[in-house]
Amino acid sequence: MDFVPRILVPGKDHFFLLGPRGTGKTLWAKHQYPNALRIDLLDPENLRSFAAKPERLIEVIEANPKREQVIIDEIQKLPVLLEVVHLLIERKLGVQFVLTGSSTRKLRRQGVNLLGGRAVQKTLHPYIAAELGSRFSLSKALRQGMLPLIWAADDPGATLKAYCGLYLREEVQMEGLVRNVGSFARFIEAISFSHASVLNLSNVARECQVNRKTVEGYLEILEDLLLGFRIAVFSKRAKRELATHPKFYFFDAGVFRANRPAGPLDAPSELDGLAFEGLVAQHLRAWCDYSGGSNQLHYWQTRSQVEVDFVVYGESGLHAIEVKNTSRVSATDLRGLKSFAEDYPQSRLYYVYRGRERLKQDGVLCLPGDEFLANLKPDKFPD
Repeated sequence: MDFVPRILVPGKDHFFLLGPRGTGKTLWAKHQYPNALRIDLLDPENLRSFAAKPERLIEVIEANPKREQVIIDEIQKLPVLLEVVHLLIERKLGVQFVLTGSSTRKLRRQGVNLLGGRAVQKTLHPYIAAELGSRFSLSKALRQGMLPLIWAADDPGATLKAYCGLYLREEVQMEGLVRNVGSFARFIEAISFSHASVLNLSNVARECQVNRKTVEGYLEILEDLLLGFRIAVFSKRAKRELATHPKFYFFDAGVFRANRPAGPLDAPSELDGLAFEGLVAQHLRAWCDYSGGSNQLHYWQTRSQVEVDFVVYGESGLHAIEVKNTSRVSATDLRGLKSFAEDYPQSRLYYVYRGRERLKQDGVLCLPGDEFLANLKPDKFPD
Protein backbone atom coordinates (compact mmCIF):
# COMPACT_ATOMS: atom_id res chain seq x y z
CA MET A 1 0.00 0.00 0.00
CA ASP A 2 1.34 3.44 -0.97
CA PHE A 3 2.03 6.12 1.63
CA VAL A 4 -1.18 7.80 2.74
CA PRO A 5 -0.77 11.54 3.51
CA ARG A 6 -1.81 12.24 7.08
CA ILE A 7 -3.85 15.16 8.36
CA LEU A 8 -1.45 15.93 11.22
CA VAL A 9 -0.01 19.46 10.95
CA PRO A 10 3.41 19.62 12.67
CA GLY A 11 4.32 23.31 12.95
CA LYS A 12 7.85 24.65 13.41
CA ASP A 13 8.24 24.17 17.17
CA HIS A 14 9.81 21.21 18.91
CA PHE A 15 7.26 18.51 19.62
CA PHE A 16 6.63 15.06 20.99
CA LEU A 17 4.80 12.86 18.50
CA LEU A 18 3.02 10.18 20.49
CA GLY A 19 0.97 7.25 19.30
CA PRO A 20 0.76 3.47 19.66
CA ARG A 21 3.06 1.26 17.62
CA GLY A 22 1.84 0.84 14.07
CA THR A 23 0.22 4.25 13.66
CA GLY A 24 2.93 5.28 11.20
CA LYS A 25 4.94 7.83 13.22
CA THR A 26 8.29 6.87 11.71
CA LEU A 27 6.94 6.71 8.15
CA TRP A 28 5.18 10.06 8.56
CA ALA A 29 8.36 11.69 9.91
CA LYS A 30 10.42 10.33 6.99
CA HIS A 31 8.00 11.84 4.46
CA GLN A 32 7.58 15.09 6.37
CA TYR A 33 11.30 15.59 7.00
CA PRO A 34 13.23 13.60 4.34
CA ASN A 35 16.53 15.33 5.12
CA ALA A 36 16.35 15.14 8.90
CA LEU A 37 18.97 13.57 11.12
CA ARG A 38 17.28 10.45 12.49
CA ILE A 39 18.21 8.49 15.60
CA ASP A 40 16.31 5.23 16.09
CA LEU A 41 16.37 4.01 19.69
CA LEU A 42 14.79 0.72 18.64
CA ASP A 43 18.18 -0.06 17.12
CA PRO A 44 20.05 -1.91 19.92
CA GLU A 45 23.39 -0.42 18.89
CA ASN A 46 22.04 3.13 19.04
CA LEU A 47 20.36 2.46 22.35
CA ARG A 48 23.56 1.06 23.90
CA SER A 49 25.79 3.88 22.67
CA PHE A 50 23.50 6.70 23.77
CA ALA A 51 22.70 5.00 27.08
CA ALA A 52 26.44 4.75 27.83
CA LYS A 53 27.05 8.36 26.82
CA PRO A 54 23.91 10.54 26.38
CA GLU A 55 26.03 13.62 25.60
CA ARG A 56 27.08 11.84 22.40
CA LEU A 57 23.93 13.41 20.96
CA ILE A 58 25.67 16.81 21.07
CA GLU A 59 28.60 15.43 19.08
CA VAL A 60 26.31 13.88 16.46
CA ILE A 61 24.29 17.07 15.98
CA GLU A 62 27.39 19.31 15.84
CA ALA A 63 28.78 17.03 13.13
CA ASN A 64 25.63 17.60 11.03
CA PRO A 65 25.15 21.40 11.08
CA LYS A 66 23.05 21.47 7.91
CA ARG A 67 20.30 19.26 9.29
CA GLU A 68 17.30 21.41 10.26
CA GLN A 69 15.41 18.66 12.06
CA VAL A 70 16.51 15.95 14.45
CA ILE A 71 14.12 13.00 14.84
CA ILE A 72 14.60 10.72 17.83
CA ASP A 73 12.40 7.64 17.48
CA GLU A 74 10.97 5.90 20.57
CA ILE A 75 12.37 8.45 23.03
CA GLN A 76 10.73 6.58 25.94
CA LYS A 77 13.44 3.94 25.56
CA LEU A 78 15.99 6.44 26.94
CA PRO A 79 14.31 9.31 28.85
CA VAL A 80 17.70 10.53 30.14
CA LEU A 81 18.37 11.74 26.60
CA LEU A 82 15.78 14.45 27.19
CA GLU A 83 18.26 16.24 29.47
CA VAL A 84 20.63 16.60 26.51
CA VAL A 85 17.77 17.67 24.22
CA HIS A 86 16.81 20.31 26.76
CA LEU A 87 20.39 21.59 26.83
CA LEU A 88 20.53 21.79 23.03
CA ILE A 89 17.20 23.62 22.87
CA GLU A 90 18.56 26.20 25.32
CA ARG A 91 21.57 26.73 23.05
CA LYS A 92 19.19 27.81 20.24
CA LEU A 93 21.02 26.03 17.45
CA GLY A 94 18.18 26.50 14.97
CA VAL A 95 17.38 22.78 15.04
CA GLN A 96 13.85 21.44 15.44
CA PHE A 97 13.50 18.34 17.59
CA VAL A 98 10.83 15.76 16.78
CA LEU A 99 10.59 13.15 19.54
CA THR A 100 8.41 10.14 18.79
CA GLY A 101 7.16 7.71 21.40
CA SER A 102 4.72 4.85 21.86
CA SER A 103 4.46 5.02 25.65
CA THR A 104 4.03 7.93 28.03
CA ARG A 105 4.85 5.99 31.20
CA LYS A 106 8.61 6.49 31.37
CA LEU A 107 8.39 9.97 29.88
CA ARG A 108 5.93 11.14 32.49
CA ARG A 109 7.83 9.52 35.36
CA GLN A 110 11.41 10.13 34.31
CA GLY A 111 11.76 13.37 32.49
CA VAL A 112 9.16 14.71 30.09
CA ASN A 113 8.92 17.85 32.25
CA LEU A 114 12.65 18.47 31.77
CA LEU A 115 11.81 20.27 28.56
CA GLY A 116 9.84 22.79 30.59
CA GLY A 117 7.06 23.25 28.07
CA ARG A 118 9.50 23.85 25.23
CA ALA A 119 8.04 20.97 23.23
CA VAL A 120 4.33 20.62 22.51
CA GLN A 121 2.61 17.24 22.45
CA LYS A 122 0.96 15.90 19.32
CA THR A 123 -0.71 12.53 18.76
CA LEU A 124 -0.77 10.44 15.63
CA HIS A 125 -3.88 8.28 15.63
CA PRO A 126 -4.77 5.34 13.40
CA TYR A 127 -6.06 6.32 9.98
CA ILE A 128 -9.28 8.25 9.82
CA ALA A 129 -11.69 7.81 6.92
CA ALA A 130 -10.94 11.28 5.53
CA GLU A 131 -7.27 10.31 5.09
CA LEU A 132 -8.06 7.10 3.21
CA GLY A 133 -10.65 8.72 0.96
CA SER A 134 -12.04 6.25 -1.60
CA ARG A 135 -9.94 3.46 -0.06
CA PHE A 136 -11.99 3.58 3.13
CA SER A 137 -14.33 0.65 3.70
CA LEU A 138 -16.58 0.60 6.74
CA SER A 139 -16.91 -3.19 6.78
CA LYS A 140 -13.12 -3.57 6.52
CA ALA A 141 -12.56 -1.01 9.27
CA LEU A 142 -14.98 -2.83 11.59
CA ARG A 143 -13.21 -6.11 10.94
CA GLN A 144 -9.54 -5.08 11.15
CA GLY A 145 -9.49 -1.54 12.49
CA MET A 146 -7.63 1.46 11.10
CA LEU A 147 -3.97 0.91 12.00
CA PRO A 148 -1.71 1.71 9.01
CA LEU A 149 0.40 -1.34 9.89
CA ILE A 150 -2.64 -3.61 9.51
CA TRP A 151 -3.99 -1.94 6.36
CA ALA A 152 -0.63 -2.48 4.65
CA ALA A 153 -0.32 -6.14 5.72
CA ASP A 154 -0.78 -9.08 3.34
CA ASP A 155 -2.52 -11.01 6.14
CA PRO A 156 -4.25 -8.40 8.34
CA GLY A 157 -5.72 -10.97 10.75
CA ALA A 158 -2.41 -12.64 11.53
CA THR A 159 -0.63 -9.29 11.75
CA LEU A 160 -3.25 -7.98 14.17
CA LYS A 161 -2.82 -10.97 16.47
CA ALA A 162 0.96 -10.58 16.36
CA TYR A 163 0.57 -6.85 17.07
CA CYS A 164 -1.41 -7.50 20.25
CA GLY A 165 1.24 -9.97 21.41
CA LEU A 166 3.95 -7.38 20.72
CA TYR A 167 2.90 -5.16 23.60
CA LEU A 168 2.79 -8.04 26.07
CA ARG A 169 6.23 -9.19 25.01
CA GLU A 170 8.13 -5.96 24.41
CA GLU A 171 6.40 -3.18 26.29
CA VAL A 172 5.06 -5.05 29.32
CA GLN A 173 7.31 -8.05 29.89
CA MET A 174 10.66 -6.65 28.72
CA GLU A 175 10.15 -3.30 30.43
CA GLY A 176 9.06 -5.02 33.65
CA LEU A 177 5.86 -2.98 33.93
CA VAL A 178 4.00 -5.77 35.76
CA ARG A 179 5.11 -8.64 37.97
CA ASN A 180 2.71 -11.17 36.54
CA VAL A 181 2.34 -10.99 32.75
CA GLY A 182 -0.28 -13.75 32.82
CA SER A 183 -2.53 -11.68 35.08
CA PHE A 184 -2.10 -8.67 32.79
CA ALA A 185 -3.03 -10.79 29.76
CA ARG A 186 -6.19 -11.92 31.57
CA PHE A 187 -6.91 -8.28 32.40
CA ILE A 188 -6.75 -7.27 28.73
CA GLU A 189 -9.19 -10.03 27.86
CA ALA A 190 -11.50 -9.11 30.75
CA ILE A 191 -11.53 -5.40 29.96
CA SER A 192 -12.39 -6.15 26.33
CA PHE A 193 -15.90 -6.86 27.67
CA SER A 194 -15.99 -3.24 28.91
CA HIS A 195 -15.22 -1.76 25.50
CA ALA A 196 -17.87 0.87 24.62
CA SER A 197 -19.39 0.45 28.08
CA VAL A 198 -19.51 2.27 31.39
CA LEU A 199 -16.48 1.01 33.28
CA ASN A 200 -16.90 -1.03 36.45
CA LEU A 201 -13.43 -1.92 37.74
CA SER A 202 -14.78 -4.20 40.46
CA ASN A 203 -16.38 -6.42 37.82
CA VAL A 204 -13.17 -6.43 35.77
CA ALA A 205 -11.14 -7.38 38.86
CA ARG A 206 -13.49 -10.26 39.56
CA GLU A 207 -13.24 -11.52 35.99
CA CYS A 208 -9.43 -11.56 35.88
CA GLN A 209 -9.11 -12.76 39.50
CA VAL A 210 -6.99 -9.95 40.90
CA ASN A 211 -7.82 -7.20 43.38
CA ARG A 212 -9.30 -3.89 42.35
CA LYS A 213 -6.16 -1.89 43.12
CA THR A 214 -4.14 -4.12 40.79
CA VAL A 215 -6.73 -3.60 38.04
CA GLU A 216 -6.47 0.17 38.51
CA GLY A 217 -2.72 -0.13 37.97
CA TYR A 218 -3.21 -2.34 34.90
CA LEU A 219 -5.64 0.17 33.41
CA GLU A 220 -3.12 2.95 33.94
CA ILE A 221 -0.49 0.88 32.12
CA LEU A 222 -2.90 0.23 29.25
CA GLU A 223 -3.51 3.96 28.91
CA ASP A 224 0.19 4.77 29.24
CA LEU A 225 0.85 2.39 26.36
CA LEU A 226 -1.81 4.38 24.45
CA LEU A 227 -3.86 1.21 23.88
CA GLY A 228 -7.03 2.40 25.58
CA PHE A 229 -8.75 5.52 26.80
CA ARG A 230 -11.61 6.64 29.02
CA ILE A 231 -14.16 9.35 28.37
CA ALA A 232 -15.93 11.16 31.19
CA VAL A 233 -19.56 12.16 31.57
CA PHE A 234 -20.46 15.56 30.11
CA SER A 235 -21.68 17.53 33.12
CA LYS A 236 -21.36 21.21 32.24
CA ARG A 237 -24.38 23.08 33.62
CA ALA A 238 -26.10 19.76 34.25
CA LYS A 239 -29.83 19.92 34.89
CA ARG A 240 -30.22 16.27 35.90
CA GLU A 241 -28.47 13.74 38.07
CA LEU A 242 -25.83 12.07 35.93
CA ALA A 243 -23.75 8.91 35.96
CA THR A 244 -20.30 9.23 37.49
CA HIS A 245 -18.23 6.41 35.97
CA PRO A 246 -16.34 6.87 32.67
CA LYS A 247 -16.71 4.74 29.55
CA PHE A 248 -13.78 2.74 28.21
CA TYR A 249 -12.60 2.11 24.66
CA PHE A 250 -9.65 0.39 23.02
CA PHE A 251 -7.86 2.89 20.81
CA ASP A 252 -8.70 0.92 17.66
CA ALA A 253 -11.67 -1.23 16.62
CA GLY A 254 -9.40 -3.95 15.22
CA VAL A 255 -7.40 -4.18 18.44
CA PHE A 256 -10.70 -4.57 20.30
CA ARG A 257 -11.77 -7.40 17.99
CA ALA A 258 -8.40 -9.13 18.38
CA ASN A 259 -8.58 -9.05 22.18
CA ARG A 260 -12.28 -9.84 22.63
CA PRO A 261 -12.90 -13.60 22.90
CA ALA A 262 -15.79 -14.73 20.69
CA GLY A 263 -17.84 -17.88 21.02
CA PRO A 264 -21.21 -19.40 20.15
CA LEU A 265 -22.97 -17.20 22.74
CA ASP A 266 -21.70 -14.00 21.09
CA ALA A 267 -24.01 -12.65 18.41
CA PRO A 268 -22.02 -11.21 15.46
CA SER A 269 -24.30 -8.18 15.46
CA GLU A 270 -23.37 -7.46 19.10
CA LEU A 271 -19.63 -7.49 18.36
CA ASP A 272 -20.19 -5.43 15.22
CA GLY A 273 -22.15 -2.90 17.27
CA LEU A 274 -19.37 -2.53 19.84
CA ALA A 275 -16.76 -2.26 17.09
CA PHE A 276 -18.90 0.34 15.27
CA GLU A 277 -19.23 2.51 18.37
CA GLY A 278 -15.51 2.15 19.03
CA LEU A 279 -14.68 3.11 15.45
CA VAL A 280 -16.71 6.31 15.80
CA ALA A 281 -15.04 6.96 19.18
CA GLN A 282 -11.53 6.74 17.75
CA HIS A 283 -12.48 9.05 14.88
CA LEU A 284 -13.97 11.64 17.24
CA ARG A 285 -10.92 11.43 19.49
CA ALA A 286 -8.63 11.99 16.50
CA TRP A 287 -10.87 14.85 15.34
CA CYS A 288 -10.48 16.57 18.72
CA ASP A 289 -6.68 16.28 18.54
CA TYR A 290 -6.34 17.29 14.90
CA SER A 291 -8.73 20.24 15.06
CA GLY A 292 -7.69 23.69 16.19
CA GLY A 293 -8.89 25.06 19.50
CA SER A 294 -9.92 23.12 22.55
CA ASN A 295 -12.37 20.26 22.01
CA GLN A 296 -13.08 17.39 24.36
CA LEU A 297 -14.86 14.06 23.95
CA HIS A 298 -17.47 12.98 26.51
CA TYR A 299 -20.59 10.86 26.81
CA TRP A 300 -23.87 11.69 28.56
CA GLN A 301 -25.95 9.47 30.79
CA THR A 302 -28.56 10.28 33.40
CA ARG A 303 -29.23 8.31 36.56
CA SER A 304 -32.34 6.97 34.84
CA GLN A 305 -30.14 5.48 32.06
CA VAL A 306 -31.02 7.96 29.32
CA GLU A 307 -27.81 8.09 27.29
CA VAL A 308 -26.05 9.75 24.38
CA ASP A 309 -22.98 7.88 23.16
CA PHE A 310 -20.76 10.90 22.49
CA VAL A 311 -20.68 14.59 23.22
CA VAL A 312 -18.02 16.80 21.63
CA TYR A 313 -17.67 20.12 23.40
CA GLY A 314 -15.31 23.01 22.75
CA GLU A 315 -14.65 25.96 20.51
CA SER A 316 -16.25 24.09 17.61
CA GLY A 317 -19.58 24.02 19.43
CA LEU A 318 -21.63 21.33 21.10
CA HIS A 319 -22.27 18.12 19.18
CA ALA A 320 -24.19 15.07 20.43
CA ILE A 321 -23.81 11.78 18.55
CA GLU A 322 -25.73 8.53 18.95
CA VAL A 323 -24.34 5.41 17.24
CA LYS A 324 -26.47 2.37 16.39
CA ASN A 325 -25.62 -0.79 14.49
CA THR A 326 -28.98 -0.85 12.76
CA SER A 327 -30.22 -0.18 9.24
CA ARG A 328 -33.28 1.78 10.36
CA VAL A 329 -34.04 4.90 12.35
CA SER A 330 -36.58 4.47 15.12
CA ALA A 331 -38.10 7.01 17.51
CA THR A 332 -36.81 4.99 20.47
CA ASP A 333 -33.21 5.33 19.27
CA LEU A 334 -33.58 9.12 19.11
CA ARG A 335 -34.90 9.44 22.65
CA GLY A 336 -31.51 10.11 24.26
CA LEU A 337 -30.61 12.82 21.74
CA LYS A 338 -33.95 14.57 22.20
CA SER A 339 -33.55 14.49 25.98
CA PHE A 340 -30.08 15.97 25.62
CA ALA A 341 -31.46 18.72 23.38
CA GLU A 342 -34.01 19.64 26.06
CA ASP A 343 -31.12 20.42 28.41
CA TYR A 344 -28.83 21.85 25.70
CA PRO A 345 -30.98 23.40 22.95
CA GLN A 346 -27.90 24.89 21.25
CA SER A 347 -26.49 21.42 20.51
CA ARG A 348 -26.30 19.82 17.07
CA LEU A 349 -27.67 16.29 17.02
CA TYR A 350 -26.41 13.33 14.97
CA TYR A 351 -27.62 9.78 14.62
CA VAL A 352 -25.00 7.54 12.98
CA TYR A 353 -26.28 4.19 11.75
CA ARG A 354 -25.70 1.36 9.25
CA GLY A 355 -28.46 2.36 6.85
CA ARG A 356 -27.99 4.03 3.48
CA GLU A 357 -30.37 6.99 3.69
CA ARG A 358 -29.57 10.51 4.80
CA LEU A 359 -32.52 11.74 6.88
CA LYS A 360 -33.54 14.47 9.28
CA GLN A 361 -36.05 13.59 11.98
CA ASP A 362 -37.11 15.82 14.88
CA GLY A 363 -34.02 18.00 14.49
CA VAL A 364 -31.66 15.01 14.36
CA LEU A 365 -29.43 14.56 11.31
CA CYS A 366 -29.33 10.81 10.57
CA LEU A 367 -26.29 9.79 8.56
CA PRO A 368 -24.93 6.47 7.27
CA GLY A 369 -21.79 5.52 9.18
CA ASP A 370 -19.43 5.69 6.21
CA GLU A 371 -20.74 9.12 5.21
CA PHE A 372 -20.41 10.52 8.73
CA LEU A 373 -16.84 9.26 9.12
CA ALA A 374 -15.72 10.29 5.63
CA ASN A 375 -16.91 13.86 6.24
CA LEU A 376 -15.45 14.17 9.72
CA LYS A 377 -12.51 16.45 8.94
CA PRO A 378 -10.47 18.73 11.22
CA ASP A 379 -12.43 21.82 12.26
CA LYS A 380 -15.44 20.59 10.27
CA PHE A 381 -18.32 18.42 11.37
CA PRO A 382 -20.60 16.71 8.80
CA ASP A 383 -23.58 18.85 7.80
